[in-house]
Amino acid sequence: MSIAIEALEPTARIEEAVSTHSRPSELRITDMRVATVVGHGYYPILRIDTNQGIYGLGEVRDGAHHDSAMRLKHLIVGQNPCNVDYLFRAIKSYGGDSREGGGVSGIEIALMDLVGKAYGVPCYQLLGGKYRDRVRLYGDTPAPREMTPDGYVEAVMKRKALGLDFIKFDLPPRLFEGTPGALVGRATQHQYPQYRQWYVPGSGAGARISERGVELAADICMAVRAAVGDEVSLCTDHFGEGFVTADEAIRIGRAIEPANLAWIEDPLPWTDIAGHKKVADALLTPVAAGEDLYLFDGFREAIETRAFDIIHPDMLTSGGLMETKRIAENAERFGIPTALHACCSPVGFMANVHLGAAIANLVAVEHHGLDLPFFTGLVTGMGADYMEGGYVVVPDAPGLGIDLNEEVIRAQLRDGSDYFAGTDEWNRVRVGFDRVPHD
Repeated sequence: MSIAIEALEPTARIEEAVSTHSRPSELRITDMRVATVVGHGYYPILRIDTNQGIYGLGEVRDGAHHDSAMRLKHLIVGQNPCNVDYLFRAIKSYGGDSREGGGVSGIEIALMDLVGKAYGVPCYQLLGGKYRDRVRLYGDTPAPREMTPDGYVEAVMKRKALGLDFIKFDLPPRLFEGTPGALVGRATQHQYPQYRQWYVPGSGAGARISERGVELAADICMAVRAAVGDEVSLCTDHFGEGFVTADEAIRIGRAIEPANLAWIEDPLPWTDIAGHKKVADALLTPVAAGEDLYLFDGFREAIETRAFDIIHPDMLTSGGLMETKRIAENAERFGIPTALHACCSPVGFMANVHLGAAIANLVAVEHHGLDLPFFTGLVTGMGADYMEGGYVVVPDAPGLGIDLNEEVIRAQLRDGSDYFAGTDEWNRVRVGFDRVPHD
């Protein structure tokens, strides 16, 4: 009898650690709601509720509409949230590249947060454990109002003053169009005003970068390098942004090689894998790309052809925690490291911290909310010194290790958005096959 009792003790201890009102096998999803916060863009925060009072938090990709998640509500309500992979397989066909991946990815993150809370373990543990206790950040730096070498130096030095030693700054098309003599020819304009850019992606836009334009990019990069010193890692964002051809990206890339950048990001439209490979093969500076690619299948060609020197998934598009780890592990087999793109609220940010802890070949995780004074206040669980020395300590609290600060979130809600109001209108079937007639 004593042997039988001793055999039961480990199971009893496990049950005591499960923070539920009943067994996890009896958990069921009862609802999914959304609250959209305004930051640099729109951050739709998801909350998945259960019959045991436990809820999980996730986030739809920045700038996307929450309906990319809500249209999948009927596929998960009534299901056990602990079956994350099963549910992910059920919904992943209804996502897509760029912002269309936001719904599927946000739901997966919320499920992982929920499961972590149910079992009392942090999300990184659900990914197989962590490789590091602290995750390195790289700080995003928007292009300054005065896009001169001095203007860039001032902007980047403010990031360094925050304790960051890995900093990214933008070299957008407007840098060239706003500088006299930086372009030769005139850009082709779209007829329709809703186009964000006036350029035809990848076409050269009808204009070419002049020698003055190339020199300007080089002057900016070298001025920033001289200001921050050799101890700081630097990289560039919006490098081309669909404005330049592969050949022009190579011209500019070669001109800025003396700055010894950690990478240049997205030199061409994300759909042009062959063009990225052409640029990557021609330059000594690594090329990072992939923030708009969805699922492992979206990255396969770029990884297997080595079109990217660094894969740069945004987990709010690429499929959430587990799928993005699969992508990183596949890249590692080809000797390709991973950096994580993250323009999001603290919910998505902390999901990236957990993922970054669990990825062996991680370079750094982006922090895009440095200019938002309310950023850390949106949640509880992030102290004022959360990024001391340019690293974030990986939390050991269950799930993502944070919760929402309702007062601050309410103050930052998008006009017309409610704080997790009822979503019964999304209960009816929106995707898939409906065997029950609906009005």
